[in-house]
Amino acid sequence: MYRLLVAQVLLGCWSVAQPFCPSQCTCVYHGRSDGTGSRSVLCNDPDMSDIPVNVPLDTVKLRVEKTAVRRVPTEAFYYLSELRYLWITYNSITSVDPGSFYNLKVLHELRLDGNMIAIFPWESLKEMPSLRTLDLHNNRLTNVPVEAAPYLVNITYLDISSNKLTTLPSDLVDIWPPFSGILPSANASQKIVLGLQDNPWYCDCRISKLIELSKMSSIPVALMDQFLTCSGPENLAGVLFQRAELDQCLKPSVKISATKITSSLGSNVILRCDATGFPTPTLLWTRADGSAFNNTVVQQSPGEGVHWSILSLHSIVFKDAGDYLCKAKNVAGKAEASITLSVDGMQATTQSPPITITKLPDGQPVTSFAETRMPLNTSLSPTLTTRAAMTTMPPLPTRRSLGPGEGVQRSPPAGDKPAKVQQSKGDKGLMMSDKFKKKADIKDIEVVEETSDTAVLLWTAEGLPSDAPLTVVYFPYDAKENKESVDTEVGQGKLLLEYLMPNLLYTVCLVTKGSVSGKEQCVDFSTLDNGDDDGQNKVLMIASGIACAVAVPLIVVLLYKILCLYCKGNSSRNSGPDEDLSKETYVKFETLTMKQRTLNGQANDLWARRQTQDSERMLLCSRSSIDSQMTYKSDSSRSEYLC
Repeated sequence: MYRLLVAQVLLGCWSVAQPFCPSQCTCVYHGRSDGTGSRSVLCNDPDMSDIPVNVPLDTVKLRVEKTAVRRVPTEAFYYLSELRYLWITYNSITSVDPGSFYNLKVLHELRLDGNMIAIFPWESLKEMPSLRTLDLHNNRLTNVPVEAAPYLVNITYLDISSNKLTTLPSDLVDIWPPFSGILPSANASQKIVLGLQDNPWYCDCRISKLIELSKMSSIPVALMDQFLTCSGPENLAGVLFQRAELDQCLKPSVKISATKITSSLGSNVILRCDATGFPTPTLLWTRADGSAFNNTVVQQSPGEGVHWSILSLHSIVFKDAGDYLCKAKNVAGKAEASITLSVDGMQATTQSPPITITKLPDGQPVTSFAETRMPLNTSLSPTLTTRAAMTTMPPLPTRRSLGPGEGVQRSPPAGDKPAKVQQSKGDKGLMMSDKFKKKADIKDIEVVEETSDTAVLLWTAEGLPSDAPLTVVYFPYDAKENKESVDTEVGQGKLLLEYLMPNLLYTVCLVTKGSVSGKEQCVDFSTLDNGDDDGQNKVLMIASGIACAVAVPLIVVLLYKILCLYCKGNSSRNSGPDEDLSKETYVKFETLTMKQRTLNGQANDLWARRQTQDSERMLLCSRSSIDSQMTYKSDSSRSEYLC
């Protein structure tokens, strides 16, 4: 009896120790000769509607195939920490929870092909750092977001074929290693297998890099199907990627107003950046060192393919100095340009002067500093103000009347007026030099050739070297804070101001070291209005049309008259002399002569008639023929007719 009880207990313990296999699954243990092994579980019951939760903990490979499972819940495989292969294929799954694959640290292969997944939780891949194979073939995916790029870095096999993908984000193409060409060091010698076929790709600029990649012979990507085809637009439908030509993709080009800008401490600075490209690029300002900044940015796109941006820096300090990057980007590519900003001023870097502590008559101690000549760095900023650099001084007690030599010497405060510094008698030479410098000036400032967005600035210099630095500052008359500056030289005498706004009043000022600041150094001007130019052009076009409508009929009538006269002249020249004689200008006469009388002659036969020849035709007289008379001379003489 005792032995039977012990046997029953041992049998119960053995049954508990053995891993439990789900009733709708098949569990197989693959042992090795060294005593180790791995367990695989296959669940393919068509009546299964949920992911099994009682899978043995030592399972290495789990296959859930051809079931009625529709959803993968959160932490569905939390206890399977040794799972390396997970195949959930050809089911009816439509939803995958972002936390479904939690705690699968050693998972190497994940296959979800043959389901109805429309949205895949790409962020869930961060829970599987060892994942190398991801199969999403034959699903209903419509998009791969740019946020998926960081989670796809370690993937060496990705199959997203036979889905409903029409495009890929340009940002994803730029940063994902297969497209960017920068592979992780661990996978540098291994090609990435990529399945993209059987998707309705819309071939435009967004996948231009993918199209170019398919045309290359040596690439770090192995496409499962080399013959990718376009489904749109209509003119490229059915065309292979290798033969597709995109003619409306233009990589951005960035243009800046100046590469280096120097401005004084506390002034306002405007940085402008212009970009062109198709489609119209977007602009972004950043610091080269990655530091954050919070400044006003104004952007505008005046037309398709053009975009400009203005970064305003107000009351700049020393930490604002550095490189500012203007980055332009569209689906065809990206570009950038940098502007270096320097702050003109001086910081206190010298050692503090010796401190002397004295007492006033009332016993109040006073701290005084030894007399020190402070260097003044007078700089001219685009705001046209001269400021002396501030020097940091320790706080002072309440002001009292001090004895001689017991005061504290300070550098003059910054302000809009020039700083005044007391000078000793030994500084007379310096004062004379300053007076000589004040004679140098910029005069005859004039703005000519104004258009809607440009103007030409002219000036003349007096007493300044031609290579002296000159700062040209211009800003809208009613918006002085939006200043722009251009550095040039005094000897240039001419400068083209670009990127101006139409129909706006501007103020332009010239500043150079050694010049005298005055009102004559600034001048106002206005840009032309695009609308006025268009109106004038329309008026000219209408006037030209009316003139053409009036002049053309007149020219046609004149040509007709000339042609008629020409034809009539030709007809008159071609007619012969017979036609002229046939006219009524000439007439025929009969010549009557007296017959000689005979003895038997009769009185009725006194006249003889003779027809004249053609050569004897005579001009018809303007009088009546009745007035014609004949003068008879003799029988042998010719008859004459008088009119």
